[in-house]
Amino acid sequence: MGDNNAIFLEILEWFDKTGQEIVQRIPANGSGEIKFGAQMIVRENQAGVFFYNGKAMHVFNAGRHTLKTANIPILNKILSMPWGMTSPLRAEAYFINMKVFPDLKWGTRDPVAFKDNELGLIRLRAFGMFNIRVIQPLLFINSLIGTMANFTTTDIEQYLGRVIVSRLNDYMGENLDTILNLPGRYETWAEGLQKGLVDEFSKFGLGLTDLFITSITPPQDVQKLMDDRSALGLFQDMNKLMQLKAATAMEKASENPGTAGQGMGMGLGFMVPSMISKMTETKISESTSSSDSGSRAAEEIKQKCPDCNQMIPHDAGFCPFCGHQIMVFAQCSNCGKNLSANARFCPRCGTKSDKKKSDIFCPKCGNKNLMNSNFCNGCGEHL
Repeated sequence: MGDNNAIFLEILEWFDKTGQEIVQRIPANGSGEIKFGAQMIVRENQAGVFFYNGKAMHVFNAGRHTLKTANIPILNKILSMPWGMTSPLRAEAYFINMKVFPDLKWGTRDPVAFKDNELGLIRLRAFGMFNIRVIQPLLFINSLIGTMANFTTTDIEQYLGRVIVSRLNDYMGENLDTILNLPGRYETWAEGLQKGLVDEFSKFGLGLTDLFITSITPPQDVQKLMDDRSALGLFQDMNKLMQLKAATAMEKASENPGTAGQGMGMGLGFMVPSMISKMTETKISESTSSSDSGSRAAEEIKQKCPDCNQMIPHDAGFCPFCGHQIMVFAQCSNCGKNLSANARFCPRCGTKSDKKKSDIFCPKCGNKNLMNSNFCNGCGEHL
């Protein structure tokens, strides 16, 4: 890493000491007088963005890169005398950590309202984890970083957690009638929720690599009702109930001395392997079906290359078909079209490029919800 000086050229590089830093700017105390011929060293798990005179000039991949500015050693100080020996040709470099950041937490700060078809309005708490990585370095800087010197997972974890909670509320409103049917759906819901959040995260240049739901907790009285219903569900399949009773009776009879007990023990010995075989076949079938559906779900998360229109992985840095760099400067807040660096209006819908979407206020309770929310977090009403 190089500091401002009058004679020597700078060597710009960065090492993440904490494992939680996403972006670091050099120099950290503002812009600098990076000179012609300065070297920028980018590691395999990093991307480098060079800004010159306030504009992003290029996004660099791994390797050593020579930077070109109009700041010439020694001569630069002489030419900058009218500006108090400070060159007006300002430059700075951003290093972006491209690795996966795991184990970020999300959860409800306040209970979320949900309109249950059987129990009425109830309030739920939900918690989980998610993993992210930067897939569009320049878009990430333009949309979230701005001119900050550094940026860590702590700076973004809370906001992304709010986004997940808001979309979870929408997902429950569309896919769940009553929380009495909630147990056993966490994994399926996590996959569906992750698909719905891919576009939401991509607006910031981020990729959501994994999402986990660890708990969705209703009030204590509702939990008791769910436990009672689960107990009743054990006896809804009368065939399984009769098999259980028959197996118990045979086990007790086989323990009794005498011919009857021995005969029953032999019968049990012939029946148990068949019962175990059927149970094993059922488990294997269910496991295979679940594995196939999970594989299909992972394959569906893709995006279209803006150059050749081929479908590529959503977290790809380059198109594997044509080599096009999947880099976005900014996106239209109305229709989501990619905008060029100097665009003032969206070429598709005509919306101003600097227009931002605002939060939605519920017309019934006045609660503030994130943009594009379908259900209110305060009262559960459809927006």
